[in-house]
Amino acid sequence: MTPIFDTHAHYDDEAFDEDREQLLAELPGQNIVKVVDIGASLESCKKARALAETYEYIYCSIGVHPNEVGELKEADLDWLKEQSLYEKCVAVGEIGLDYHWEEPAPAVQKEWFIRQLDLAREVSKPLIIHSRDAAKDTVDIMTVEHAGEIGGVVHCFSYTKETAKIFLDMGFYIGIGGVLTFKNAKKLKEAAEYIPLDRIVLETDCPYLAPEPNRGKRNSSLNLPYVVAAMAQIKGITEEEVRAAVWENSHRMYRLG
Repeated sequence: MTPIFDTHAHYDDEAFDEDREQLLAELPGQNIVKVVDIGASLESCKKARALAETYEYIYCSIGVHPNEVGELKEADLDWLKEQSLYEKCVAVGEIGLDYHWEEPAPAVQKEWFIRQLDLAREVSKPLIIHSRDAAKDTVDIMTVEHAGEIGGVVHCFSYTKETAKIFLDMGFYIGIGGVLTFKNAKKLKEAAEYIPLDRIVLETDCPYLAPEPNRGKRNSSLNLPYVVAAMAQIKGITEEEVRAAVWENSHRMYRLG
C-alpha cells in the first residue's frame, strides 16, 4: 500500500505539547512517512525548522500567515530568507490573505503577501498559499505577480470549482483535507470532483479540521486515511489509486526526489 505524505501540518502547535514526541514517533509505523511542518509566524518557523532537524521524515516551510504579518519588520524578511535556504525547507508559506478577521488590515496583508512571493521567487521554492474569504484579491495579486512562474499549492482549498480552475490554470496544486468528509461541504466536494487527480495533494492542517468521524477533536496525520476514502468515493476510484497519485503529486509539488 502506497504510504501517505501529509503536505501541511502544524506539529509545532501547543496543542501537541503533551504528547508530540510520542505521536510523531508513531507516524511511520502507521504508513505516514513524510510530513511538512508549516511556518505561520516567526516563532513557528523556528519550531518547524527544529522539528525538521530532529526527525528524518519531517520537512518544514518558512513563511508568515496573513493574520500574523502585522508585526513584521524589514529585518524579519532577511531572517526569513536565511531560514528558507535551509536544505529541508521545501517551500515559502503559508502566506496569502485572510479576511475572516479584521486585523491586520487588507493593505498590510497584501504588502507582505507580495514581499513573500518575491522571496519565494528569489530562493526558487514553491509557494504555500493561504486564502480565506479573499478569493478575488488572492487571484488578482497572484496574477499580477506572475505567481504561476513560482508554483506551489493553494492549501485548505475552500472556494468553488470555478476558482479552482483559475489556480489550476496558473499551474498550482490544490490542498484538500478533513473538510472533504463533512456532510455540509458540498462546494468542496464539487471542486474535488472537478480538480484533476494529478493536481491534488492531501493535508491535515492539524491540529485543526479533523475529518469525520473525529470532527471537533484534535487532528493529526493519522486521520488522513479518512480523507483518502472520501476522495476515492468522489472520484469513483480505489483508495490505492488516490494514495499513489497524491504521493507522486506531493513529491513533484515540493520538488523532492
